[in-house]
Amino acid sequence: MSSKQQILANIRKHRPASSPLPDLNEAWIEYEDREAQFWETLKFVGGQGQSLDDRSQLEAAVRQLPCFPDARQIVCRVAGLSLGNVDVDSIDDPHDLASVDLAILPGEFAVAENGAVWVTERTVRHRAIYFLTQHLVLVAPRGQLLDNLHQAYERLRFGEPGYGLFISGPSKTADIEQSLVIGAHGPRSLNVFLV
Repeated sequence: MSSKQQILANIRKHRPASSPLPDLNEAWIEYEDREAQFWETLKFVGGQGQSLDDRSQLEAAVRQLPCFPDARQIVCRVAGLSLGNVDVDSIDDPHDLASVDLAILPGEFAVAENGAVWVTERTVRHRAIYFLTQHLVLVAPRGQLLDNLHQAYERLRFGEPGYGLFISGPSKTADIEQSLVIGAHGPRSLNVFLV
């Protein structure tokens, strides 16, 4: 028996007994005011945003963001908005997105519990844009605001290959001299609009 086989045999021999998975069918947290909870949590993690009555207010709201006047390269994948000047579909190499100042992208739903928005690659050719842009704007349907992650997980489908993630707040790290740094590994700001 080789040393590798011996090590693996010892691991199998001393494997702990398996235990059943916990029952997750219970009452999870629900909020009286889901929107208020979402905004409070998003602000706590460094994000900003607002609810809009209808999509006609969206362009004006984006133009009022502090990052908008200085944004030279803008990717916009939100239907009905014409703020973008970078055609992401014509870019073959995602590295070319490193100079994007502002990305305005759709989210599928939002979660009040952690101030997160679920995004996928369905409308975005290069998923790197979520991390390479300097400033990120996510637009999610106001009617698709959920209370908790358990409700969110019930909506996710993993039957086909794809990419998706929850984004909550801008990029942040505290491992640089034990100081909180915003934007070290991704967007320096996150704004969410619920429409």
